[in-house]
This record gives sequence, structure tokens and C-alpha cells, in this order.
Amino acid sequence: MIQQTIPTWQVSDWKGELAGAVTSARELLLRLDLADSPLAGRVLGATDFPVRVPVPYLSRMRRGDPDDPLLRQVLPLAEEERSTPGFDTDPLQESRHNPVPGVVHKYRGRLLLVVSPACAINCRYCFRRHFPYRENTLGKREWRQALDYIAGDNSIREVILSGGDPLATGDEHLRWLVDAIAGIPHVERLRVHTRLPVVIPGRIDERCLAWLTGTRLRPVMVLHINHGNEIDNDVAAMAARLRQKDVVLLNQAVLLRGVNDSAEALESLSEKLFAAGILPYYLHLMDPVAGAGHFDIPEKEALRLYAALQARVSGYLLPKLVREIPGAAAKSQVGHRGL
Repeated sequence: MIQQTIPTWQVSDWKGELAGAVTSARELLLRLDLADSPLAGRVLGATDFPVRVPVPYLSRMRRGDPDDPLLRQVLPLAEEERSTPGFDTDPLQESRHNPVPGVVHKYRGRLLLVVSPACAINCRYCFRRHFPYRENTLGKREWRQALDYIAGDNSIREVILSGGDPLATGDEHLRWLVDAIAGIPHVERLRVHTRLPVVIPGRIDERCLAWLTGTRLRPVMVLHINHGNEIDNDVAAMAARLRQKDVVLLNQAVLLRGVNDSAEALESLSEKLFAAGILPYYLHLMDPVAGAGHFDIPEKEALRLYAALQARVSGYLLPKLVREIPGAAAKSQVGHRGL
């Protein structure tokens, strides 16, 4: 009898991999043979936004390369202590759009639920690195208040699960929540914004697929992949699993200094996304969050990079270059009047 080989991502203990994440910059550098490199001298010591890197993601980094684009996204450097004009702790002014705990409602027709304060990985440029998660961590009573808010606004057609990372929450709670959302007649789509399946592809297992695709809601998953090296065979298999269940797969990336700030890197990202069945959706200018100014790329430079990318790829491989402007009715397309 021929024994079928099951890809490791299908049988992975994602909770174990989450718990076993590397939480020390020194250990991270040791594993990458960089402990004695000049890069080690630039590492930030104590920080209220600690290191967190699961091993499946770490395994895609290049050993001995201080400029590895995946490492740069997660390694805390002394540059984070540098004050950058215009960068603050609430760059999108989300506190103004937090009508009830757990809800961020900025745009007509859709709102965001902060499902979990936790993430699988701590990205150093995260625009919510200072978000008041304690005030937005909900019990059953607060969840009912959030659901009542959705039910009371007939304009809401789409509910977005976010965080933190919503998939850091257990499947039992997510099934309860999605079933409750599906019970609100005017909601048509469920959108999940997540990085966890990229970091730990085994997160997309049968239990996850059951609640994601088990209601009348049209499921959309927006992944967060910034560099083509983040897409390995396990990530491609994870994406295939979702596509088999008719989940729409989109990607949003952030344009980051030292990570993907070349036409070649952006082209490779689009090509690898499409090969994995993921549509390039948004390329964001970085939100000006305190501690991340060293990643910033000015708009003029971003437009030059975008023009170079446009000359290299087919139109369907070209993500929209956007930024979020607090108070705007939607994301604003850079170089255009708006979306």
C-alpha cells in the first residue's frame, strides 16, 4: 500500500508553534549566525513591544545575512528610539472611531472587529503597536454590545475580523462569533485580515476552514505578505487549501525601507503571490507610527518605485498604491484623487 504523504502544514500544531516563538533578539541572531555581527550592536534592548518570531517564519530567513528582508521586519533596532516628526502612537486616529469596545468603524458599509490583542509575530512597523488592546479585549457581554451595534446599522454589508491577529483566537470562539454575525441579515461578507497563516501555515486546518466557510457569508481573506521570500511551499499549500474552499485571497503589503524598496523586490512579490493564487491588492505607504520612522519611504520615492513596477508587470499583478488618511471616506490612492 502506498502511504500518502501529508504536507507538514496540515498536521502542524499551530498553538505549539505559537507558544514556541522566539522571544529574544539575541536568540534570533544566534539562530541566524549573526550573534557576533555588527548588526548585534544595533539591537534595541528593553522595549514594550517585544520580539516574537515563530520558527516556521524564522526558517525562511537567510542565515548569516544581516540584510535579510524578513529579519528586518521583526528585529528591534536602536533606530526605534529615534523621534520622527509626524509619527505618533495613533497614526490613523482609530480612537475617534471606536464607538463601542472592540469596534473600529471608519468607513461606510463595513467595520472592523478587534477579535484578539495577540499576534503570531511582532512586526516592527505595526501601526497598532500602541493600540489600547486592554480596553478592547471583550468578554461575552461586550461581544453582545458589538454585535448589537452591527445589527443596528443596516448600512454594514461587510464585517472585518482584525486585531492583533484574529486567527490567534481559538476556533471555538471564532465559530460562535461568525455564526452570530451570519445571523445579522444585512451582513453579506466576512473579511479576515491576518498574517498568522503566512507565519504559521498550519493555522489553516479543518477546524479553521469549518467556521470560515460554514455560513452563508462570503469569505474573503486578506493576507499580509511584504516580500516574496515569505512565500514557501507550505504557504503556497495553505493558499491552495483556502482556494479549494472558495475563499477569495487578497494580499496587502507595506512599502518598507530595506525590505521591499526596489522594483525587483516588488515584481517578485507580485509574481509569487499570483503563482500561489493570491491577488496583489494593496501596497500601502507606511502608517506614521512612533518607533518605525526608519522604515518610511517618502511619497515621491514611492511613486517612482510604483511607476517602475507598473512597467514590469501585467495590470492584474499591480496592487493599488494607497495610504490611509485619518478622516477620509476610504483609503486614498497615492497620485490619484482617491479610491
